[in-house]
Amino acid sequence: MLDQDLKDQLKEVFAQLESVVELVHDESAHSSQSELMEMLNGLTETSTKISVRSSGVRATNPQFKVFYKSRFTGIQFTGIPGGHEFSSLVVAILNTDGKGKMPDTSLAARIRRIKGPVRLRTVISLTCENCPDVVQALNQMALVHGDFQHEMVDGAFIQDEVAGLGIQGVPSVLVGTKLLHSGKAQLIDLIAKCEAQFGVDAGEVTPSHLGRFDVVVLGAGPAGASAAIYTARKGLKTAIIAERFGGQVQDTKGIENLISTVYTEGPELAAALRKHVGAYPVSVYEHRRVAKIEGMPEAGQTLAQESARFKLSLEGGEVIEASSVIVTTGAKWRELGIPGEKEYLGRGVAFCPHCDGPFYKGKKVAVIGGGNSGVEAAIDLAGIVKEIVLFEFQPELKADKVLVDKLKSLPNTSIVTNARTSKVVGDDTKVSALEFENRSNGQIVTETLDGVFVQIGLIPNSTFLKGVVELTKFGEVIVDAKGRTSVKGIYAAGDVTTTPYKQIVIAMGEGAKAALACFEDRTYG
Repeated sequence: MLDQDLKDQLKEVFAQLESVVELVHDESAHSSQSELMEMLNGLTETSTKISVRSSGVRATNPQFKVFYKSRFTGIQFTGIPGGHEFSSLVVAILNTDGKGKMPDTSLAARIRRIKGPVRLRTVISLTCENCPDVVQALNQMALVHGDFQHEMVDGAFIQDEVAGLGIQGVPSVLVGTKLLHSGKAQLIDLIAKCEAQFGVDAGEVTPSHLGRFDVVVLGAGPAGASAAIYTARKGLKTAIIAERFGGQVQDTKGIENLISTVYTEGPELAAALRKHVGAYPVSVYEHRRVAKIEGMPEAGQTLAQESARFKLSLEGGEVIEASSVIVTTGAKWRELGIPGEKEYLGRGVAFCPHCDGPFYKGKKVAVIGGGNSGVEAAIDLAGIVKEIVLFEFQPELKADKVLVDKLKSLPNTSIVTNARTSKVVGDDTKVSALEFENRSNGQIVTETLDGVFVQIGLIPNSTFLKGVVELTKFGEVIVDAKGRTSVKGIYAAGDVTTTPYKQIVIAMGEGAKAALACFEDRTYG
C-alpha cells in the first residue's frame, strides 16, 4: 500500500522521532483488515520508532489506537486512514512524540480547562479535503487534555449507522449519537464547541497577557501577511492574531492570476506566506479570534508617543495591547439566514460540493446562488447527482457566460431565477424540500429535493468591529485610499474592506499600503 517513494519520504519525516509510538490494532475478520495491516507494517519499515502490535481484541471493522510509553493517547482510527486522512495518521505519530506544530502554552491551558471526560467520534470520507483539519485538531486536543478521546471513523465502514443518524455531510463530529459539529472547522471553533458542550473548569482560568506591540495585525491571509512583513521591515514590533494562517486562501484550489506565478494552489501559497512572515521577527498567535477592541485610557496624543493605544480581548480570555491595529480578517461563506438552514446543517444543508457531493449520488439537490461559485458548484455536482436545480435571486445569473453556457448544456440541470428562498424543509432527520417565493408573481413554491448547497458569496468578518469603526450596511470596513479607518490608529485591508475586487493580488497590495500608512502616521503624526 505504501510504495517505495512514499516510504523514503516518510523515513525523512520520521527521522525526528525520539521515542517509540505504538500502533495497537484490533483483530477483525473484515475483508479490509489485510489492507490495514499492510499499511501499519509498511510504516514500521520507515522508522525503528514505530511499532505495531495486536490488542487481542476482536472488532467488527479494521481499527487501531495510538499508544505512547505504554499509555493510550486517546487517538483511534476506525477504517483505513488513506486518501486525505493518511496525513492525519502521519501528523498523529509526530504529535504523539511532541513533534510538529502543536497548540501553544496558552491554547493548551484552555484545552485542558474543558471538563472531561470528552469522548468524540468524527465521521469522515477519504475524499474530503476538510476532514483532516478537524481530525488533526481533535487528535491534538486529545494529546493535550488527558481525559479526551477522539476516534476518526471512515463512514464507508458504518454506512447503516450513518444512514440511521441522518448524516449527509462530512466531517461530522459526534458526542454519542448527537451531532456536535458538521463541516469544515479550525481548532479555535472546535475548542469553543467542546467548551459549550462539556463545560469549563472556571477555577483554573488565568487571563494571559500576550504583551504590548507597536502593531497588531488581525488576520494572516494575503493582506495580513503582507502588512506584517512591511511593518516588521520598518522596525515596528509586530504581532499577528489569526484563526489560521492563509485564511480563505487555504480553501482555494488552483490560482492562476497571481502575477509572476503561473499556477499555484491555496495550501502552497499559505505555506509560502507563513515562511515569508517567519523570516521576520513577527510574533504569531494562531487559532485566536478577537472578541473586543477597546481604547486605552492612558493613550497619548500621537501614535509615535504611545506605548499602547488599544486593548484587544481575545476569545478564551487572552489580552494583547497595541499602538496600532491593522484589520485583515477577510470574509466567510454567507448563509441564507432562513428557517431550517442551521437545523439541517450536515443533514441536507451543505457549503462544500467537493466534500459532501458524494452523499447525494443519484439524488436531487439545489444549489443556491447564480454567481461563479454557484454555477461552478452546480457543474461539479451534475456529474454525481441525479438532478440539480440552481436558484438565483436576480432575474439573470451573474456568473461568467462560459460557465452559464456549460451549465445549460448539461441534461440534468435546470435554472430558476427571480427566486427568494424562504425555508429549508425537513422531517427532523434530513432535508426533504426547499420553499421559495417566485418574485415575479409572489407565489410560494415548494421544491421536493434531498439536499441544498449554499453558494451565495462571502460576508466580511467584521462583527467585532461594530461600534468601533465605521462599517457599510454590508459589514465592510470603510477605508480611505491608504487603508485608514474612521478611528485613528486602526487600519484595514483586504476582503473585509470597501476596496473593490476581492482578489489575492489586490489584498497583498492593500496590506502593504495599510502598513506603510501606519508607519507614516507614527513617524510624522
